[in-house]
Amino acid sequence: MCLAIPGRIISFEPDEAGSKMAKADFAGIIKKICIDFLPDVQIGDYVLVHVGFALNKIDEAEALETLNALREVGEAWQEAGQASASE
Repeated sequence: MCLAIPGRIISFEPDEAGSKMAKADFAGIIKKICIDFLPDVQIGDYVLVHVGFALNKIDEAEALETLNALREVGEAWQEAGQASASE
């Protein structure tokens, strides 16, 4: 099973190797990603990213829903870890 995380394209970045690259915002974490598979992606678009590669575009509502679900899972894991540490 693979996990792709939604990110919003914030800029395009030159790459010496010839790949099309961009910077994407993942809920406040900025990462450089490859956009070779999505030649029509624009600044502001949301994309699903797996291991640094943008795989497809998604709409903003779907991206925000997924980011919220991931945040909730992270909070639940954190709470579970704190509960087991106090036992």
